[in-house]
Amino acid sequence: MSLSKTQKLIADHVRDRRLLMELTQEGLAERSGVALSTLRKFEQKGSISLDSFLKILMVVGGLEEVLDALRPDKPTFNSIDDVLKQDDDIIKKRGRRK
Repeated sequence: MSLSKTQKLIADHVRDRRLLMELTQEGLAERSGVALSTLRKFEQKGSISLDSFLKILMVVGGLEEVLDALRPDKPTFNSIDDVLKQDDDIIKKRGRRK
């Protein structure tokens, strides 16, 4: 799926949540602190800053789900060998310089 289609789909889901809550765009803008023009642009094109997106999710719900979806998987160990192997596969916290 392309980035633009994904953005539009996310915007559609947020709009659907807003409508289920029987909120107008003006009401959501007021409750979230996001400018009405920003909210309208988001619902039409899917383009929005992360800050504004999170403010909207705080009102319509879904913030916890987004955080859960982005949480890294915790390794599961079945034996001490798995633990020792994990030490060899330590994930670096920094990227390489170019």
